[in-house]
Amino acid sequence: MAHTVNTGTVRRVVSLVPSLTEALAATEPGLLAGATDWCSHPAQLEVTRVGGTKNPDVERIAALAPDLVLANEEENREPDLAALRAAGIEVLVTEVRTLPQAFGELDRMLTQGCGLARPAWLAQAEDAWREVRAEFDVRAVVPVWRRPWMVLGRDTFAGALLAYLGVRNVYAHHSERYPRLPLAELVEPGRADLVVLPDEPYRFAAQDGPEAFPALPAALVSGRSLTWYGPSLTEAPARLAAALRSALG
Repeated sequence: MAHTVNTGTVRRVVSLVPSLTEALAATEPGLLAGATDWCSHPAQLEVTRVGGTKNPDVERIAALAPDLVLANEEENREPDLAALRAAGIEVLVTEVRTLPQAFGELDRMLTQGCGLARPAWLAQAEDAWREVRAEFDVRAVVPVWRRPWMVLGRDTFAGALLAYLGVRNVYAHHSERYPRLPLAELVEPGRADLVVLPDEPYRFAAQDGPEAFPALPAALVSGRSLTWYGPSLTEAPARLAAALRSALG
């Protein structure tokens, strides 16, 4: 475990992003003073809960007197971050849309933001992805919601991870990052070789999702492996590859 090195005034941190919460908890858990209701890892995390990623309780966060709040430009709303800054709280905002960017932002958050030594798990995650080879050569539709149907579009972290494994997102060049599209379009013959169904943000499962794509093999994958950037990246390549192999036979 990393230890504090010249932390300055950073002694209490509130995280508004589940994956960043896990990253800090795996590195220096004593710094965490608060986290969102959606911060589920580590399982026994005991900190003050401060609402959701999209509706954090600014007054409760301020009452915790954090030296730093961790946020993400996609997961958190700018008005909430502006309110925290107006309350005199420092906010570190990450931007993660590619794997190298994830590694860089995690390093910046932990070493520069929190004043910690670079953790061993981060190097292990980099090593795990450095060894990945494009085992597959398939086109995939990747829904992230239904009612209405929404899929991965351009410039997404999840799409970038799949590309490392040889899974090409059909909508990677769409004008929107998470386009809403009719199911009739998603299931058009010849559009894709595979449908990838993560269990978050929508909780796709064996009985909820694959039936909408009867002509395609369905890979049910862990949303934490596909969308989280933190310690989960160490095991993500193997877990995603296993799910893809299972679907493709």
